[in-house]
This record gives sequence, structure tokens and C-alpha cells, in this order.
Amino acid sequence: MTSLLVDDRDGVRTFTLNRPEAFNSLTVELKESLRDGLTEAAEDPAVRAVVLTGAGRAFCAGQDLKEHVAALQSSDPTPFHTVARHYNPIVRTITSMPKPVIAAVNGMAAGAGASFAYACDLRVAARSAKFLMAFATIGLTADSGASWTLPRLIGYGRAMELMLLAKPVTAEQGLSIGMVTEVVDDGAALQAAQELAARMATGPTTGYAKIKQALLTAANATLEQALTAEDAAQTVLGATADHREAVDAFIAKRTPTFTGR
Repeated sequence: MTSLLVDDRDGVRTFTLNRPEAFNSLTVELKESLRDGLTEAAEDPAVRAVVLTGAGRAFCAGQDLKEHVAALQSSDPTPFHTVARHYNPIVRTITSMPKPVIAAVNGMAAGAGASFAYACDLRVAARSAKFLMAFATIGLTADSGASWTLPRLIGYGRAMELMLLAKPVTAEQGLSIGMVTEVVDDGAALQAAQELAARMATGPTTGYAKIKQALLTAANATLEQALTAEDAAQTVLGATADHREAVDAFIAKRTPTFTGR
């Protein structure tokens, strides 16, 4: 069985983690397929938005512990390399690709699985979905960018609480604290995320790319640096066909047609 399913529709590429019997826990094979697939999607101009979801009852339970334990017992160094080889590249690609990435959180998102959802630009969660950062319970720290993304979503103090105490967060709680973008009925998360992605795929995707870039830059910049970056981005976007089309459409009182140029 293929551990990662890929579907293209309406300019949206959907990646489905496909190990439902193991709650889509992350093996080396799945991590490498996702890493490489995301890189390809980021570079493909036909892909204008991306959706990440899981098959079955879970979004992603994080690292596959059976594979992890077997490697530890055999003195295989792989577990100590997976952050650099797999998790970090996946998160870098999600956050930096010049197109929107939406997580359809259909069930439990734990560990690196939750971290992947935090790295996405938007998160649509099923009503019964939960988020869990339980690294502390096994003597580990956060990885896959959660130490950076989660405090920026919900604040330093609350992120510390969730990580130190391994407190699960329901979808409704996540919505109230800014972790989740939208909560939908169980079974509807993927469709809702794909509809949102399809709508964004028809939008000014170059503008979306610059918005992502601006926020990433500003996260580690002074105000002056952020202002300079914004100025440079606006100068580029002001000369795009999409901006001209939006202005023309506004004046003519019609719906704009964006091409991403």
C-alpha cells in the first residue's frame, strides 16, 4: 500500500498520509515521500495551493514508534538523523513554498503530525480532532518547528503549558485560542479544506507568496527590516498583471480573474 496518496484537482494538490491502521504515523518511507512530494509541489507552477490530510481516523500520530524503537535497539543511528533529514526539510518547504498550504485535520494530530499542521498556513479541523504535543512524556523536546510555530499561533505561555504538561487541545479549544482556522463537522474537513484551497488557487497567488514571505521575514526582524521588506514586496507586486487586473475589475465592478503573474 502506498503510504502517501497524491491527488491533483482544480490547481490544488492534496497529500494524504495513508497509513490509517497506524494512525498515519511517520515511517522513513512516508517522511521521504512527503518531503520529496512537497518539494515537487512547491516548484510546480500548475500547483497553486496544497492540502495536507490523513486517511482514516487520524491526521497524523507523529513518529512511528515501532520503527523508532527497533532502530534504537539495533543501534541504528537513523532516529538521530531524521530531524535533519526529514522533519526540518518538510517544515521548511511547507512554510516557504510560494503558495498556500492548508491542513485538513480530520482526527488526532500528535507530535510531528501536530507540528506539520502548525506549519501550514491555515488549519481546518474536524469537530472531534485533537492536537497533542506529548514529547515531554517520552523525554524529548519539540521538533518539526513547533517551538517556533506554536508560540506564534497561540502565545509563548500557552505553548509552554501545552508542551510541558502534554495537554491535549480539542478543535473547539484550538479555534478559541487561534490554533485552528475553522471547525467543521466530522468527515467534512478534507472537503472544506479543498474548497478553500480551490478558491485560493484562483486568487492572486503571487500576492499570497509575498504575504508568506513577509510574515516569515518579520518574525525575526526589526521593524525597520520589516518595513524595508514590505516596500520591496509591494514594489514587485504593484507591477504584476494580477494587481492591474484587480484594480481594473474594481473600477469596472466585476470579478477579477487572476493568473498568478
